[in-house]
Amino acid sequence: MIYISEEESAALVTHELAFEAAREALVAAASRQSWVFPAVLGRTQEVTNTFSIKSGSSGELTGVKIGSFWSGNPARGLPRHNSSIVLLDQHTGRLGAVVEAGKVNAYRTAAADAVAADLLARKQAKVLAIFGAGNQASFEVMALARIRPIETVLVARPSPRRDAFVDQIGERGLKARAALPEEAVRTADIVVTATPAREPLFDAAWVGPGTHIVSIGSDAPGKRELPSELFRKARLFCDLLSQSVQIGEFQHVRDEIDAGVLAVTPIGDVVERRALGRHFDNEITVFDSSGISLQDLYMADALIRAKASHR
Repeated sequence: MIYISEEESAALVTHELAFEAAREALVAAASRQSWVFPAVLGRTQEVTNTFSIKSGSSGELTGVKIGSFWSGNPARGLPRHNSSIVLLDQHTGRLGAVVEAGKVNAYRTAAADAVAADLLARKQAKVLAIFGAGNQASFEVMALARIRPIETVLVARPSPRRDAFVDQIGERGLKARAALPEEAVRTADIVVTATPAREPLFDAAWVGPGTHIVSIGSDAPGKRELPSELFRKARLFCDLLSQSVQIGEFQHVRDEIDAGVLAVTPIGDVVERRALGRHFDNEITVFDSSGISLQDLYMADALIRAKASHR
């Protein structure tokens, strides 16, 4: 049985590794040879301590990811977010690998968004607006800056961490500043929402032609970051439709999707050229990044191979 500790996985992971693993996972998710099973959402007696179990299987990999959010951990000197990936042996069903992946999980989420943006965002996209200044936000910025010539980052949501986040992004060579939501959305080429919101963060009328929008915060029933009016004037994409309409952003327009009024394309189909990504520069595109188990399994596999190559 292979074991990779949190310290090892954090040292091995890179945005490049995560991008390739996420790309493989999204292709697998769009194939008929893979399965992603419904996410299980749970909590402890302390209601602010929550966890999720996501499982899946492909031709190469089978396993589960357990993600947790323990609100009191900073007082213990520990991160709030933790993640563990368990791979099963494909032939025997016995334990094949355990990978602690708290930091890796942030890379994994950002990588899927970068894969989608590489297919959907305009090539000349330079201004990134981000709602949220938490754990995930800096990973999103750096992953997107790898695949588009981002020059300016507008941090659009008030937060106690916003000033520190602006400084952090500035130290990485990008111009960053706080901005009001309307200014940020109207100015941006790419908009990322990374919040626990349950109401839309901005008005659909603020979104200009050619904007690419990524929602990553909607990962449970009731969560919501985007105005539904936006979907009727945009082209819609997701990591996995069955999950997106259950716990992702598109849960709020499921009836319209089921009725065929709104069409949603799995991004894996775009990667494989079975479907088109951006047609024209003035199109608005939306990617719902609900976070699927296959991303975790392929990340774990990539880390195992990276560890072997470092021996």
